[in-house]
Amino acid sequence: MILYLIVSNDSITVTPPYKITPAILNYIASISEKIGEINANYLNRPSPQLRKQNKIKTIHSSLKIEGNTLSEEQITALIENKRVVGHKKM
Repeated sequence: MILYLIVSNDSITVTPPYKITPAILNYIASISEKIGEINANYLNRPSPQLRKQNKIKTIHSSLKIEGNTLSEEQITALIENKRVVGHKKM
């Protein structure tokens, strides 16, 4: 393999001190695949904060359908084991 460097419109030919063999190319391909798998797994994992927000919104929506008047903030407090005072029934 020959590398060309361009420096101020002059080209310099440099031959690296190694040979790229089919085995090396296979290793590079395998490493690239594994990096891609790791990145895909990392990117597809929702953040804990996002999961918590979705859980709260789901609970809030379900309770609202049933006529419950708790706000998202109150539901968040309940999930965090805090005391919540609901509205008085009329």
